[in-house]
Amino acid sequence: MFTNYFFNSLIFNPAVAGTNNHLTAHLIHRSQWLGLEGAPTTQSLSVHSPMKNERVGVGLSLVNDKIGASGTFDLNAAYAYHFSVGKKMKLSIGLQAGLTNWRGTWSKLLLEDRTDDVFSENLNVWKPNFGTGLFLHGERFFAGLGCPRLLEHDLRANDGNASVNAQNYRHYYSIIGAAFPLGSELVVFRPSALLKTTGLFSKMKDNQQALGAPTALDVNASFFFHKMLWVGLAYRTALELSNSSNDSADLWTALYFRNGLRLGASYDLPLSKLNKVNNGSFELMAGYEFDIKVKRVTSPRYF
Repeated sequence: MFTNYFFNSLIFNPAVAGTNNHLTAHLIHRSQWLGLEGAPTTQSLSVHSPMKNERVGVGLSLVNDKIGASGTFDLNAAYAYHFSVGKKMKLSIGLQAGLTNWRGTWSKLLLEDRTDDVFSENLNVWKPNFGTGLFLHGERFFAGLGCPRLLEHDLRANDGNASVNAQNYRHYYSIIGAAFPLGSELVVFRPSALLKTTGLFSKMKDNQQALGAPTALDVNASFFFHKMLWVGLAYRTALELSNSSNDSADLWTALYFRNGLRLGASYDLPLSKLNKVNNGSFELMAGYEFDIKVKRVTSPRYF
């Protein structure tokens, strides 16, 4: 989960690789639910660039996620091919391949039942995976669909006597947005939305219960001032047919420097009952755009 997902969208859609027309790198750290013991922390690094043949883009992404005694680590290499769609739009088709590590140091837990088979052995599993995505973009519009993990792996074997199973599900990320200058290019309004869905088209085993993250929607409205300062507000909610819920209201900002440096931060105010036991969530972001075609980044992208 990231509030500043505009800056590291390569991690959920490989088709983004090379779409900035120059080498781009971003590093983001997120601390979720400050003050809550065992709360999630996540770091991501994404780097991507067009090749000499500008129709081709490549990228590399790393994500480290820790939640209490468990965590994951993702390493992926992405390849994208870009097609012209009319005079002003491009369609990118992306593929990625990589490795994911699932880990669980259950020995660190204080267990009520030490005979529970689920926690009898620590978990440390490496699995290969593949992902794909589509990204349609122009100067003022973008839309995309990505699935970073196509393969669903069993993370724990069934010993034949007990249902001790764990399985990762496919995650789908749909994004859409547009940029509207308000009178001039000195103030640009950008609304956008990100929909995250887990488990679609997944097949559960007979003795497994389908448990996954709820479908989540991020709605964002931001303003870009003088091609230097982004300021945005966002709202995140879970979408369930019988039990939808509010998650957070978010404030974020990013500052562009003319040498290509980009710095940003965000704060999420929890709206659920968790607000009684934590002090919100925050992110810090640093990025750089290595523009090799012009002297300076004078017209930064709106996404």
